[in-house]
Amino acid sequence: MKIVIPGGTGQVGTILSRTLTAAGHDVVILTRRPMRDRDVRWDAETLGPWAKEIDGSDVVINLAGRSVNCRYTPDNLRAMMDSRVHSARVVGEAVAAAVRPPRVWLQMSTATIYAHRFDAPNDEATGVLGGTEPGVPGYWAYSVEIAKAWERAQEQAETPHTRKVSMRAAMVMSPDRGGVFEVLLRLVRLGLGGQVAGGAQYVSWIHDRDFVRAVEFLADRDDLAGPVNLAAPVPLPQRTFMRVLRAAWGVPVGLPATKWMAELGAFALRSDTELLLKSRRVVPGRLLEAGFAFDYPQWPEAADDLVRRLRGGPPRARPGTPLNATGPA
Repeated sequence: MKIVIPGGTGQVGTILSRTLTAAGHDVVILTRRPMRDRDVRWDAETLGPWAKEIDGSDVVINLAGRSVNCRYTPDNLRAMMDSRVHSARVVGEAVAAAVRPPRVWLQMSTATIYAHRFDAPNDEATGVLGGTEPGVPGYWAYSVEIAKAWERAQEQAETPHTRKVSMRAAMVMSPDRGGVFEVLLRLVRLGLGGQVAGGAQYVSWIHDRDFVRAVEFLADRDDLAGPVNLAAPVPLPQRTFMRVLRAAWGVPVGLPATKWMAELGAFALRSDTELLLKSRRVVPGRLLEAGFAFDYPQWPEAADDLVRRLRGGPPRARPGTPLNATGPA
């Protein structure tokens, strides 16, 4: 198949392109700075020669958008909004103009769209969208508005011959450099991987191999459209999540952090506390209903595998699962 990945140069795009290319697919990356074969220049805002790559392709996986790993200043929040909405809109224009449009357009979204809550998990059918929660920073609502606008840009595209899926992804855990797993493990190695602000807030996550497998599953299933949660079925409170990660790395203790300490740390790392403090209790209702089987549904097994791969050891096959079923590392 020919697969076009706008914005595919980041960590998630690298994971996808590496695995899909190894599986024999023709993968084209749309990027502002082409550096490799099959990289094609685009500006993520206007139609151009790049659109011919979408015409005749089989699958489009749009990942474009400014990284959320930054300080949530007004300028950065606006850049997050504009980069996501503009890129989704122009991808929709390219799909609509194609003589041979792709059969499916998978659009990246985020589990941040759901409310900050502790009482119940959020699936696609019963989940509560965020933006009106009491007692949280006001700019958290803007993050939700970004997610809603991102999905709305795809929904509004006139693409009657192309199925559209909005992938509400949790944090993708991978041993690759530059990802959230690297950041969390750095805290563990420094002895700082304890609970933050009590640690009751939920962490939703997905193992990188399950993420790729879920994307392939969604590309193949013609009966699935609209929002789909890409998250492991067992989110954990942050204090438990970090305790498991410490055990996988072999560090018995992690210093806890109060809310104000987390704010200082986020400032030093030029990131934001929303990534640490918002409770994202998200579960993959539609994937499970459709019969998708996670290779890594539980965090202890996932953390052990990620640590082993980071240390250079071979990945371990899941019980009853061939080692190559999820592609190469």
